[in-house]
Amino acid sequence: MSKMEPCPWCLASEDYIDYHDNEWGVPSYDPQHLFEMLILEGAQAGLSWLTILRKREGYRRAFHGFDLERIAAYDDSDVKRLLADEGIVRNRLKVAAAIDNARAALVMESGEGLGELLWSFVEGKPVQNRWRSLEEVPASTHLSDRMSRELKRRGFRFVGTTICYAFMQSVGMVNDHLLSCPRHQEVAER
Repeated sequence: MSKMEPCPWCLASEDYIDYHDNEWGVPSYDPQHLFEMLILEGAQAGLSWLTILRKREGYRRAFHGFDLERIAAYDDSDVKRLLADEGIVRNRLKVAAAIDNARAALVMESGEGLGELLWSFVEGKPVQNRWRSLEEVPASTHLSDRMSRELKRRGFRFVGTTICYAFMQSVGMVNDHLLSCPRHQEVAER
């Protein structure tokens, strides 16, 4: 049997290692956490994930713990407040998208709910991939393509297929830990 080593992408910093070892790829069904990760993955577009991880607490504070109702009610003064907040990525389009996404998610709460919709793309259970190298891991798949199209149809923004796939990885809809990573089996057994 080959030596077990963590996924190589996480070795660049302690923040990555902590995220990899404790959260990445672990199935999450909590609607608030799912919304948080969807917003953070969208905020990451064009930036490193490490930047977002290091601003995560700033996002939680600035966006009131990712409370859908509060965010959906944000007005121009909230947008101004967010654009002045150094604890988040101060990009007008990404801030507006987070607010619009909260509004779109809130509309869904009277029906199937965001979590139910998101998990429906993998039929409610994580896809167990069997990658041997980072080169095999895709940036998007037909599932993330479908998720992206459906979210956009429902009024979400900053939810392209690559963002959706990164989201699926982060919340454990797909297990993309490499086979040589001890977390692959740990996550698969959850």
